[in-house]
Amino acid sequence: MSASDDPRTTHFGYREVSVAEKRRLVGQVFSSVAGSYDLMNDLMSLGIHRAWKRYFAATAQVRRGGRVLDLAGGTGDIAALLRDRLGPDGEVVLGDINAQMLRTGRDRMTDRGRVRGLRYVQCNAEALPFPDASFDLVTIAFGLRNVTDKDAALREMLRVLKVGGQARVLEFSQVKAEWFRPIYDFHSFQVLPRLGRLFAGDEDSYRYLAESIRKHPPQEELKAMLEAAGFARVRYRNLSGGIVAIHDGWKA
Repeated sequence: MSASDDPRTTHFGYREVSVAEKRRLVGQVFSSVAGSYDLMNDLMSLGIHRAWKRYFAATAQVRRGGRVLDLAGGTGDIAALLRDRLGPDGEVVLGDINAQMLRTGRDRMTDRGRVRGLRYVQCNAEALPFPDASFDLVTIAFGLRNVTDKDAALREMLRVLKVGGQARVLEFSQVKAEWFRPIYDFHSFQVLPRLGRLFAGDEDSYRYLAESIRKHPPQEELKAMLEAAGFARVRYRNLSGGIVAIHDGWKA
């Protein structure tokens, strides 16, 4: 059965679409926003995403000379932060399914003089082109919610990890304070799409990104998914009151 014949359906934001259609639509979104990716994150998080990413990378389990896979690596923010922790002999493989995002990340890193110890691979998180036990750490930041088959991606992350290796997921999650939720919803669904139209000329992509956050599994559900995929010692930590969460799991 070809991908186009797959009868399964899934969500694209609040719409129900076929699996093949979601992959195509998500690809269009990120091809559209690749050039304004940092702006997108600034608008979505009011600039706080930079602090979240620094914390995410600074608290990851890494060792000098280690090998890291950063999935949905976007424009290279996480890869650059992790690369600094690995020493001269370490390597970060920046993987992304979207060719335009991958080119943007590579060009940004090259412009910054960051060449050594970085590799770029176009790949689908649901079927990674790496042997078993290839990496000491696998990360995915603000990308898992856009993966069609999240369970398959989590199983693949476990497969390519070495025994004792860590997987980390940084993702928008469920806000905990009841009083803040209406404010957050107003920003997400009323302000953000208009800012996307004003600054990036793309209202629809920003509306999808806001919807995709609400469709993403909340903290406890994602923890259970990591455990079901086979990860041990799964835990999570909320940042900024649950606007985002970091989930950790280890390969036993």
